Amino acid sequence: MNTIVTICARGGSQGVPGKNIRPLLGKPLIVYTIEQARSCPGIDGVYVSTDDPTIAEIARAAGAQVPFLRPAELATATAPKIPVIQHLVEHIECAGVRVGRIVDLDPTSPLRTVEDIEACMCLLDEKTDVVITGYEAEKNPYFNMVECRPDGSVALVKPPPYPVEARQLAPTVYAMNASIYVWHRRTLGKGLWGGRVKLHIMPRERSVDIDTPLDFKLVELLLRERFGHAEGGI
Repeated sequence: MNTIVTICARGGSQGVPGKNIRPLLGKPLIVYTIEQARSCPGIDGVYVSTDDPTIAEIARAAGAQVPFLRPAELATATAPKIPVIQHLVEHIECAGVRVGRIVDLDPTSPLRTVEDIEACMCLLDEKTDVVITGYEAEKNPYFNMVECRPDGSVALVKPPPYPVEARQLAPTVYAMNASIYVWHRRTLGKGLWGGRVKLHIMPRERSVDIDTPLDFKLVELLLRERFGHAEGGI
């Protein structure tokens, strides 16, 4: 049974136009993720799902397989991600590949490391349905996150089990960073919350998901610090 990487990269982007192939330190953004996947031991194939011919061309040149152009109904801004992954996996299986484990990597999260990917794969044991990634959240629903009530007043999103006078004393919570997801093939249909979930904790500096021009600038700065020069790497 094969372990495959899926990378979902549609052509449209409202926050940063063309962000999946926008140059980042001289390299198209998606290439960072493809190179990470190809450098990870235990990965048998790297597959990209896209509706954009230019993304497909760049992905193939970087060593990924792009077996088709994604249908329009799965390439809208509101299309859920898991059906896109399922569509890609089913196509791969129809081509004769026996898929046992799926590692999904978001191309807009290039700050992850190969070690993060390996750690997520190790967490997916027989009693776990999916592994997700996240970082310790700056805002805490037990302390400083509120929601509006029907009467116009506000209250904490999650009342604490004991009085909390400082965020550091509240129960620890994590923000998902959408960087890495790992499923067994047999548990992919459960999605994210239909089974037993484990979390791989990443530091904040590896958890930036590019959604705005400011995010792009921040990632560029952090990559420059990591590599110590102007050209990108993995």
